[in-house]
Amino acid sequence: MSEKNNGLSQAEADKLLKKNGLNEVPEPQFNFFKEFLSKLWNLSAWILEAALLLECILGKWIQSFFVLLMLLFAAWNGASKKKQSRRVLNDISHKLTPTNSVKRDGQWQNIDSKYLVPGDLISIQQGDVLAADVKLIDGQISSDESSITGESKTVRKNPPDTAFAGTTVTEGNGLAVVVATGANSRSGKTINLINNSAAPGHLQQLLTKIIYYLCILDGILTLVIVIASFFKGGDIQNLINMLPFLAMMFIASIPVAMPSTFALSNSFEATRLSKEGVLTSDLTGIQDAANLNLILLDKTGTITENKTAVSQWINFSELDDNIILQLASAAVDQRNKKIIDNAIEDFILSNDLKMKSTDNFSPFTSATGYSMANIDNHNIKLGSFKQLSRIDPSANDKVKDIDFSAGRSVALLVDDKLAGVFILQDKVRPDSKKALAELKKRGVLPIMLTGDNQKTAEAVAKQVELQGQVISIHNFNDQTDMGTLAGIADVLPEDKLRVVKFFQSKGYIVGMTGDGVNDSPALKQAEVGIAVSNAADVAKRSGKMVLLNDGLTSIVKILDAGHRVYQRMTTWSLTKLARTAQLTMILTFGYLFFDYIPMALNAMVIYTIMNNMVTMMIGTDRTHITYKPENWNMAKLAKIAFSLAFGWTLIGILGIGFLNTHGYSHGTVSTMVYVFLVLSAMFIILITRTKHYFWQDYPSKSVGLTQLADIVLTIILALFGIAMTKINLTNLLLTFVVALIAAVIIDLFYQPIMKNK
Repeated sequence: MSEKNNGLSQAEADKLLKKNGLNEVPEPQFNFFKEFLSKLWNLSAWILEAALLLECILGKWIQSFFVLLMLLFAAWNGASKKKQSRRVLNDISHKLTPTNSVKRDGQWQNIDSKYLVPGDLISIQQGDVLAADVKLIDGQISSDESSITGESKTVRKNPPDTAFAGTTVTEGNGLAVVVATGANSRSGKTINLINNSAAPGHLQQLLTKIIYYLCILDGILTLVIVIASFFKGGDIQNLINMLPFLAMMFIASIPVAMPSTFALSNSFEATRLSKEGVLTSDLTGIQDAANLNLILLDKTGTITENKTAVSQWINFSELDDNIILQLASAAVDQRNKKIIDNAIEDFILSNDLKMKSTDNFSPFTSATGYSMANIDNHNIKLGSFKQLSRIDPSANDKVKDIDFSAGRSVALLVDDKLAGVFILQDKVRPDSKKALAELKKRGVLPIMLTGDNQKTAEAVAKQVELQGQVISIHNFNDQTDMGTLAGIADVLPEDKLRVVKFFQSKGYIVGMTGDGVNDSPALKQAEVGIAVSNAADVAKRSGKMVLLNDGLTSIVKILDAGHRVYQRMTTWSLTKLARTAQLTMILTFGYLFFDYIPMALNAMVIYTIMNNMVTMMIGTDRTHITYKPENWNMAKLAKIAFSLAFGWTLIGILGIGFLNTHGYSHGTVSTMVYVFLVLSAMFIILITRTKHYFWQDYPSKSVGLTQLADIVLTIILALFGIAMTKINLTNLLLTFVVALIAAVIIDLFYQPIMKNK
């Protein structure tokens, strides 16, 4: 059948493309209003809505307006950042468009699937994700149609069966003619190799934990205020009057800006990585990279160059070299060339010979271990010596003088007799040694995986200075010393999932590189699955990252991106916990010691809104790369944050005591406390965002400008008495000086403690 269909000419394809359009259907547009409404139905929104209802019942209409404003801002901001994240991922998804091997003008070529047209003759093989509806005309395949039917059972296809867009070829190979593209295909949607979920995996857990810690603190302090009010002779009416303040204490605890900050930081890094040769198909891969402490690396194409050459050819047959090599050329896959196919073809062509082709050809599969062709009345098999030696029992005697450790071996059988052996060598990439050193410097244990024999693997490990032992997969077990492991040899693709699960069971956060169909389960299982540049479509869809460039350097960039996200969110968590704890403790202790809450309700609402504005921008802040795997230890973060809050609270209470004993009115004290809290919040961000003293480092432009805007607005509100008691310039400067001195003193204690942790 394939002989009768030579595909389309390029001119015919261009006409059909103009008539039918690109092979894609635009995804449904992002519904901002629907996303906005969804943000009004979650834990944070419920607390705000309950507070809004309470404020309305108590008749606090101005405060109700501010709470409503905060609720709507949180929903609008969350929807906006989701839209931004979606746009970033959509932009990246276009670079992940699968390619197809198509016959145009009588020549096989790889083109983007979006340029397929009805009538195109395409080659399909195991691991392809079909980009259009096709009619099989040659060969047999099995396809996973779960994306259409919802059932994971594979379906066998024989000519002239139809296979559908969006399904994955799980077994077999063949030729097919495109019958429907884009909206006309059964799936009726663009084939996308991207997970459009922008919600980071740890976000909801982290959000819940932060609310939990802050609500415990607020609950305790609220109970203290309630009990103290009765002991101070208060009545029920007094308690009712205090309810708006107590409600605001809980409102201040809500991490309104956290989802936006997390989404902004991840999207920011995804865009940055795309410019550095790494496409992100799942944003959780970026944040998980910060925790990575072990990575499994494919030798070929990752540690070594994606170019393999024949270094030695041994002829065991009685036929002339030229005749044997031309017979071997028929078993080279010329439709979907892999590294070995290219190496052997280059070797044959370099001997001034021509490649032979045949319609009776079966490509290499991991199940058989070889490719096969029938030509000139000969049966040719090309593949693994281990597999082919089972067919020819005399093969082992013939190769006893060959040093298989010199490189990768490919055996050739002619009529089921060993006719020759190719020895192929991979060249170590020039950046591998340096990149592996960088991975180890960052606390990541690199382990090489290869299907080559142990001696070959040891030679490569030595070249790139991978310290430790290289063992065979057959000797890999629970007793293996993980700390001294440099590589695992004789690995089959199906072994990789078992290896990933084994390391995860030992407590490692595992990264993995892969390219093949059988790598897909392991890529999906690993916390950071990385599909390399020449990976099969299904492997790219299974990984969270896709490399555009060969080599290891891009993996270091992924780690750095993860550390940047981690540090920004650590800064956010510390500042949120510290600022909220400081606010609630100052209000509580102020009431206990001085018989009034030392901050106006309006000022409290404004303070909460302004803080959320500046902390949201932390997602774009400058960071410093760290060199050890991180982990989200909320108990540790809470301890550090509450220690910071205690220092600021102590200085604040002492300041309030001074003002009360020196004739300052309650209104003036309230405004000065507001200014002090705003300034302390800005200083807490500057202190926690860096490993240096805050005056030795500076934030990003967006963070700095937002902080400056907050401070300017605070000065205007305080000096002109907007929504609070007016204070003079002297009192404003006094508050600034106290806050600055407090920041210096606290940082002098904070930084040495953090450096020792």
